Amino acid sequence: MIVSFADVADRVCRADPRCGATRLVCVDGPSGSGKTVLADRLAIALRGPALVHMDDLYPGWDGLADAESLLEDLVVAPLAAGRPARYRRYDWGRGEYAEEHDLGTPPLLVVEGVGSGARAIATRAVLLMWVEAPREERFRRGISRDGESYRPHWERWARHEDAHFTVEGTRVRADLLVDGAPAVRHDRETGFVTL
Repeated sequence: MIVSFADVADRVCRADPRCGATRLVCVDGPSGSGKTVLADRLAIALRGPALVHMDDLYPGWDGLADAESLLEDLVVAPLAAGRPARYRRYDWGRGEYAEEHDLGTPPLLVVEGVGSGARAIATRAVLLMWVEAPREERFRRGISRDGESYRPHWERWARHEDAHFTVEGTRVRADLLVDGAPAVRHDRETGFVTL
């Protein structure tokens, strides 16, 4: 089934805010599945909402376990309480946090990345999207972008992801399942949409 970005944007805009006065959208799924591209395209359809990439929050390759509390404490809890949200971007090259980003209290916020749809966060979201692609394709994309020397990091991160998604059950809780690789997927599953 094909769904348009305009349809998804309309669904988001019609929903009552659940994170204070903010309509929160979470785009989750394994690395390399297409979350960032999808979130960027959705942001265009939503006419430029605030956008947070979880890559800016994780404290490095072993930082997935901290993702939920960082997102909750720095962004979601303040917004839910009607206070401005802000976070410091993690600089992967330097291995430390860098500049602060002030989100204020945006009417719309899209958060994309592994862990963005954790249970504690998703209760505040008006839409939880799960983006999926075959593992081989995801790794191909990641290594193509980062280089072969990053393969051990990707493999380590994948183990963290597998453990996280097993505990969180994010995929089964998602409001919308998105095929992140329609051109390579051969095992079409009922319920996936293509945007």
